[in-house]
Amino acid sequence: MTETVQTAARELFVRHASKDGRSIAVLRAVDHGSSCVVEAEVYPTGLGGFSAEPTRAGPYTFASALEATAFVTEAVEALMYLGCDITAG
Repeated sequence: MTETVQTAARELFVRHASKDGRSIAVLRAVDHGSSCVVEAEVYPTGLGGFSAEPTRAGPYTFASALEATAFVTEAVEALMYLGCDITAG
């Protein structure tokens, strides 16, 4: 009989991107032990302006927390380049 050990998921960090006081995106990294998942909520713009309801992108699965962190870091840098304010939390 093989016993499976389950590791509880642990949220590593959350990054919020906003521009002009409106939410643009929320990126959340969750460590599952054997993998790390980045969940993304994006608030798209349309002809009428910003959407109040997010679109869920991903989830994006990585082999390690280090890889997931690198992915989020690059995404945050791109959002900053586009003029977004980034907050942790």
